[in-house]
Amino acid sequence: MSSVLEQLGNAGIVPVIKLENPKDAVPLMGALADGGLPVAEITFRAAGADEAIRRATQGTPNVLVGAGTVLTVDQVKKAVDAGAMYIVTPGFNPKVVDYCVTNGIPVTPGVNNPTGVEQGLEFGLEVLKFFPAEVSGGVKMLKALGGPYGQMNFIPTGGISLINMIDYLSLKNVIAVGGSWVVPSELLAKREFSKIRELTAESVEAVRAIRNG
Repeated sequence: MSSVLEQLGNAGIVPVIKLENPKDAVPLMGALADGGLPVAEITFRAAGADEAIRRATQGTPNVLVGAGTVLTVDQVKKAVDAGAMYIVTPGFNPKVVDYCVTNGIPVTPGVNNPTGVEQGLEFGLEVLKFFPAEVSGGVKMLKALGGPYGQMNFIPTGGISLINMIDYLSLKNVIAVGGSWVVPSELLAKREFSKIRELTAESVEAVRAIRNG
């Protein structure tokens, strides 16, 4: 497993962020880091995602910033040029995955069934995004996939919250969970970074309790 993916695993939570205003990137990354979570996934669901990634990586080099909702090779190139350290895709696009693997870019493509897992194995991947987690069978599906695919690790995303993440992080094939609850859109819109920091700290403490319990 790459050092980048190991860092995501150590963090336990990957905040999935739709950042409408790139100018908020630096204070937001600072809030996450101050809350004990120096990782983030800035998605291409918002215009200017590459600019937000650039500001985040240049302004807060202590935060591991990746690009999410990446659908094309062109978006991969934009994200990496902006400083993204890893790529996350909602589905399994062989062209995107092949480009990332060929160029040594850590990538976690989205899957939700055995066929997707086997595609990941064919590309030599060790970590996949399980998406959309809750509507795809959630914990029960991940337990089932762990039988035949014990060597594969997952980052479930989609419907994960502070309430149910304990169920996911308790699974041996889950290295982290992804979600937007750490950075709620309403708090981000109001630029309430102190509250985001508090919510981050609460989530980080919950991960510690799960892993140390």
